[in-house]
Amino acid sequence: MEKIQWEIYIKIFKNKFILKGLFFAIGIPFGVLVIVIIFLSGGDIMDTDAKYALFLIFLLFIMTYIIIMFVYAGKYAPGFIIDDKGITNYTQDNQGKKNKIINTILIIFGLYGGNFSAAGSGVIAQSRQVIKIKWKEIRKVKYYPREYTIIVRGSFNNKLAIFCTKENYAEVENAIKEKIKKR
Repeated sequence: MEKIQWEIYIKIFKNKFILKGLFFAIGIPFGVLVIVIIFLSGGDIMDTDAKYALFLIFLLFIMTYIIIMFVYAGKYAPGFIIDDKGITNYTQDNQGKKNKIINTILIIFGLYGGNFSAAGSGVIAQSRQVIKIKWKEIRKVKYYPREYTIIVRGSFNNKLAIFCTKENYAEVENAIKEKIKKR
């Protein structure tokens, strides 16, 4: 198999696969938190301290949006390699450098503030700058030709969205189907 490699830029807030991931990672947990805050306040948000908690959650979402738009220009910059070993997803150099700075800040402030969850999040985020799935680990593949995207599932927590260009989608789909068939 000939190696296929490409890099692409994806608009974070316009891609349904990224938005779905954000919904599960951020939307559901914070949604539950908002419901719990409203429930614990007895539904009386304005006359309790619940308004401050809800305001801070809202402010966190706004600040996150601003940071994503400012630091990353609202784009995700993945690169992909498909070869005989499997599929590799990596972060492009420019965005990788930004990620390293942000993750390092998160680790330092997390350790300094005694927030080991934040520090751990920074370590995990940095460790996932390159993700590899070997052909033998692939359990399920879904093809989305209209979105030029292929979702590959490996082990329990190993899921990869392969964002293709309009020009290379058919080649990538065929290469994956060929390797899956030969296993």
